[in-house]
Formats: sequence, structure tokens, C-alpha cells
Amino acid sequence: MNSHQMLDLAQALAEAKSRQDVPAALRLLHEDMVLESPPLGSRARGLPANEKALTRFFASFPDYEVTLDGHAVTDDTLVLVCWGTARMTMTGDRFGVTPNGRRAELPVFIQFSFADGLIAGERFSFDLSELCAQSGVSTDQVRHTLFGRAA
Repeated sequence: MNSHQMLDLAQALAEAKSRQDVPAALRLLHEDMVLESPPLGSRARGLPANEKALTRFFASFPDYEVTLDGHAVTDDTLVLVCWGTARMTMTGDRFGVTPNGRRAELPVFIQFSFADGLIAGERFSFDLSELCAQSGVSTDQVRHTLFGRAA
């Protein structure tokens, strides 16, 4: 794979996720795909686990949209790092809080890895405290819900 192919896959995944199109997203993923979101304490390995994780994420953020504004890549490592902006409204009770219903806008950083012409890893990072502030909820309470006593 070259850098253009990697960037094309990452952009296609961003577009599928911005449409909340789980089947389209899954078609871009390697069967051993690892999806990590450290701010949410989540990690999914394999297509069935990724389908469940994406479905759950979109239930919590039904208007999720991401734009990739820049990237860094080298052809010899099969790793691509992108940065951009995510827009999303926290909904439901997954995080143990009642959000204000406003759409948050956050900088995001995403590290992708690739195998067999597909995305094999995604590490999605953002500032949980900023998401909570824009959503009108307590970061401490959300962290406690996500991480328990370890928070």
C-alpha cells in the first residue's frame, strides 16, 4: 500500500462513519481490526466486535460527523495519522449523565494501521473533558461511569 491508498481508506471510513453507515465502514476494515478509543475506555477486536462498538457509539452520538483536515504518513510503516474535527451530540444515558442536547465540536487525532489493503487498526483520541463541558455534564461523573473506581 502507498500513502494515497491509506489516505483514501481513512477518508472513506470517515465518510461512512459521518453517515453512521456501519455496513459501509465494516467493508473497509480488516477481519482482525482493532478499534480503540482511550477517552471512552473502549477497545474492539474483529469485525463482530467493531460492528457492536460502532452501533453503540452511534446510539450515543447519532449525528456524529468527522472531517479529516491533515495527515502524516510514511509508506514504509503502513501507519497514517490524521487530525481533524468531530461534531457530535451526546445523547442517552450510556455515560450516567443527562447531556444538554447541544452539538459538541472537538479536535480529534486518529492513528490508522493497515494490513492486506484494509484498515487494521484505528486509535481515536479526543479531549473527553471538552466533550463533557460542551455537553453540559460532569467529566468526573462520566469518567466514573466509564472507568469505575479507577477514574
